[in-house]
Amino acid sequence: MSVDSVAAGASGKEAVRRPASKRRWRDSDLWWSFTRSKLTVVSAVVTAVIVVSALLAPVIAPYDPTDLSSLSLLDAMIPPAWEADGSWSHPFGTDDQGRDMLSAILYGARISLVVGAASVVLAMLLGVALGLVAGYFGGWLDTVIMRLADVQLSFPAILIALLIDGVAKTALPRDLQSSAAIAVVIGAIALSYWVHFARTVRGSTLVERGKEYVQAAYVTGVHPLAIMLRHVLPNVLGPVLVIATINLAQAILTEATLSFLGLGVPATQPSLGTLIRIGNNFLFSGEWWIAMFPGATLALLALAVNLLGDWLRDALNPKLR
Repeated sequence: MSVDSVAAGASGKEAVRRPASKRRWRDSDLWWSFTRSKLTVVSAVVTAVIVVSALLAPVIAPYDPTDLSSLSLLDAMIPPAWEADGSWSHPFGTDDQGRDMLSAILYGARISLVVGAASVVLAMLLGVALGLVAGYFGGWLDTVIMRLADVQLSFPAILIALLIDGVAKTALPRDLQSSAAIAVVIGAIALSYWVHFARTVRGSTLVERGKEYVQAAYVTGVHPLAIMLRHVLPNVLGPVLVIATINLAQAILTEATLSFLGLGVPATQPSLGTLIRIGNNFLFSGEWWIAMFPGATLALLALAVNLLGDWLRDALNPKLR
């Protein structure tokens, strides 16, 4: 048999394997549940449109709102294009600095998404690690971690984020506060949401720890760290994905709240919360669009992500099938 015929046979098997995997995905319960719910499909489309538009902001945005040299006060307070004094060069109008609102929303949504996603990933890593340790080893480690989680749960997440953000910015030198503002916000939000991951993973780990495959691995001399990472962790990640999806919307709203209070990202890199804070100063003077469009974008994004999280929670729950 020639080399070409072997290569052709291998490529043919790969081509057969690919459609088969796609067919299995289309026949899966998860895909059926997704296509069955029109509200979930609409939520996914809205989320995808906002996320893609935010990621492609430097390409599709008409202007660069972060370039202060391009701003002109002569273009300030231009209403939306469909208003009497509006212009289609600024479809959503401009703010008090002459910044194009459509461009500012695209760039602001990108910052909000980056901060929200990074804080959820960090909270997930911290919470999953602490939950595994608490559930597998138990004893005083479990007591300390869970009591700390109980204390933190007694306060609203936004208060914890405000406290951590304020302490971190006070501890940083003044010349580093602006450059490290986004990192501080990410850390503050992450430290506010790790508890949900830790409690869920701990409960699942307590169940998995007593099963036969874990006991067999322990008897054969497998290191406890290897047991946690190779055996226990893959079996407790199901609920973690659902919590991460739901917490993403909450993290975005928390970042918007911090920025609205003036404690989030710097004004030179405005997020959706910063834009809403700026627009709130002019809301009663008639320039409604400065706050309305960023607020509507934030509400749509949070609602769509929350609906996706609710669907994912129900779809992965075997009791509801």
